[in-house]
Amino acid sequence: MKHQVYVISDGTGKTAEGALQSAMAQFGKVNVKINIRSHIHTDAEIKSVLEEAKVNKGFVVHTIVSKRLRDRILILGRLYDVETIDLMGPLLAQLSRQLDYSPVETPGMFRKLNRSYFQRIEAMEFAFRHDDGQRVEEIDKGEVILLGVSRTFKTPLSIYLAFKGWRVANVPIILNIDPPEILYDLKGLHVFGLSTYPKNLSELRSVRAHHLGGSTGNYSDIDYVTDELQYAKKIFRGIKGCSIIDVTNKPIEEIASDILSRIKDSESELADIEKTDD
Repeated sequence: MKHQVYVISDGTGKTAEGALQSAMAQFGKVNVKINIRSHIHTDAEIKSVLEEAKVNKGFVVHTIVSKRLRDRILILGRLYDVETIDLMGPLLAQLSRQLDYSPVETPGMFRKLNRSYFQRIEAMEFAFRHDDGQRVEEIDKGEVILLGVSRTFKTPLSIYLAFKGWRVANVPIILNIDPPEILYDLKGLHVFGLSTYPKNLSELRSVRAHHLGGSTGNYSDIDYVTDELQYAKKIFRGIKGCSIIDVTNKPIEEIASDILSRIKDSESELADIEKTDD
């Protein structure tokens, strides 16, 4: 298997290529193709490289000096589900510390230059604090909201997306219990309703019930499961902008990829609308 690595540089890219090759020497005979994309200065050029990396299942290494463009790479990396490695930001941060410059004149600069790392940590904390309906009154501070009945992979999806830097909250839907009112007034967030086939969910819940000693009532009963899924879909359809995703027999990675693809499409549509308004 040949791994595709894309080097993005606002210069020739030789520095990043040399650093990458030195690092790759530690991995023996790994089959890697290094694609140099030099003299990158615009959002459109960055987007083109990220799209190519997405198609070829590659990742990005960059030595961009401009903070704005580094931020853009980070954002597009999340949208396209492409890993990005910033070689310049951490170096600038360490130099600023050693020279005792930025901590004095620009508090927080180290944090900003290492935005990807801190964003991931904050996203993980957010996901844990807002798992399974916890602190539901705060979920409007997130970016992605996952809704679904029990055993539709809300928690593992939240953690997976949080690891990629997204602030995710998940809220359970329970038969005949009204969901939190805040779900009907979310603006600027991406809301997804997770659904599945009743038979598959019943089987999953039967395994769970067995582990719990069988004392779960009608939790895995096929009729109850069917009613609960239908009730959840009714809730999903009543929430403006909520996209329904079928998670039946899909791995977490595939579901997350579907979510990210829909986010990318919705943000592209929003950008087109804004351009039209201008």
